Amino acid sequence: MIALSVAAALAIFVVYTALAGNGVANLSPSTVAGHTGDVSLVGTVVGKPHGNSYHDGMRFLLKDVRSKAPARVPVMYRGTVPDQFKTGRDVVVEGTLRNGVFVAKRDSLITKCPDHYAAKRSKT
Repeated sequence: MIALSVAAALAIFVVYTALAGNGVANLSPSTVAGHTGDVSLVGTVVGKPHGNSYHDGMRFLLKDVRSKAPARVPVMYRGTVPDQFKTGRDVVVEGTLRNGVFVAKRDSLITKCPDHYAAKRSKT
C-alpha cells in the first residue's frame, strides 16, 4: 500500500512538471527552422565566434551535436559568456529564430558539462 502511494505521488509529480514546466522546446539546428516563439537551441559551436557579447552582440554558428549534418544556424547573443565557451563546445541557448538568425535571450547561454569531453580510459 505504501509503495503504491509513493508510485502514485511520483506519477503525479512527473505529470505536473511536464505540464507546468516552462514549455520551451529543445531543438537542434537541423530542426529549428519553421518554429515560432521561444525555444532552446542545443548545438556545437563551429567556427570562430566574433563580436562583443555586451555591445553589438557576439555571433557564432551552431551545428547538431555529434552529427555530420550540414545544418548550421547563426546565433546572435548578448550577455555573460561562460568561461568554458569555445569552438567545439556543446551549448544551450534560449531565444527565437528571426529571418534565419537565432536571436538569443540575454544571459541564456549555458555550456554543457565538460565531463562529457574527457577521453575514455582503457582498462589495463
